[in-house]
Amino acid sequence: MKKLFYPALFHKAEEGGFWISFPDIPECLTQGEDMEQAYEMAVDALGLALSCREKEGRPIPPASDPSMITTEPDSFLAVIEFDMLAYKKRTSSRAVKKTLSIPEWLNEAAMAMDLNFSQILQEALISKIQA
Repeated sequence: MKKLFYPALFHKAEEGGFWISFPDIPECLTQGEDMEQAYEMAVDALGLALSCREKEGRPIPPASDPSMITTEPDSFLAVIEFDMLAYKKRTSSRAVKKTLSIPEWLNEAAMAMDLNFSQILQEALISKIQA
């Protein structure tokens, strides 16, 4: 999975800090007390919104061209970088059981070496996904 880049509008909040909206994902709103927290919250909110869309089978919209978005007074545009794979690693680490078949000779050789099947499979899958 490649990284995604979505424009976000950072609005100055009356009580201080910022509230953030995403023109391409209307349900995605968040806030932060300062710029650093607001950006981090924007990344997390974007991850939650995109993950929900994916689970619900709804399309993930393409990102708008930032130059086509108009800002209002007391707001500015920032592009949020999002890595779906990194987000899933951080938020979805629940183990799932998988059943698989391997040749008997391979099973016996691996067991003789006291190899951890789960660990080796995870490492191989991570290597394959990141390739």
